[in-house]
Amino acid sequence: MVTSGAREGDGFSDKHLVMHVRSCEENRIRIPFFVGENKSRTWILTKDNDRILLKHDHRHEDGSDDKVTMYGGWSSNAGNENMQFFPADQFTSDLIDYATFNVWWITIDDTTYTYNLQRIGSNRVFTVTFDLTKEIETPQAPWGWID
Repeated sequence: MVTSGAREGDGFSDKHLVMHVRSCEENRIRIPFFVGENKSRTWILTKDNDRILLKHDHRHEDGSDDKVTMYGGWSSNAGNENMQFFPADQFTSDLIDYATFNVWWITIDDTTYTYNLQRIGSNRVFTVTFDLTKEIETPQAPWGWID
């Protein structure tokens, strides 16, 4: 895993980052994203016709919703099998005013899965790339999940 844009004190620096495709249903994929021992984050991708909705599900250790959860956005077009962009939706703008100009994008190929965030109009860019060729032990369920 390779990261760029992580800043000291942001909770990502010097942490072991793990993503795990834990649930793959017909029109929905859930991918927990662990930051060290923090198991609060899950990326949810939901397909509806030719568009995809990206949501960030954030939970507390007891499984309850974080006050900042389910933000994200719809794909801006059909994209392709290797890259998709997700500008912030209205729900995200209402929940997190500074995220109004967020754009997330995911790229995937035979060897890597990359999650990106850029806040348009700023130099804030965050990228984490996971090596899909290195098998890992199946992690525990994220906070709030019942397997």
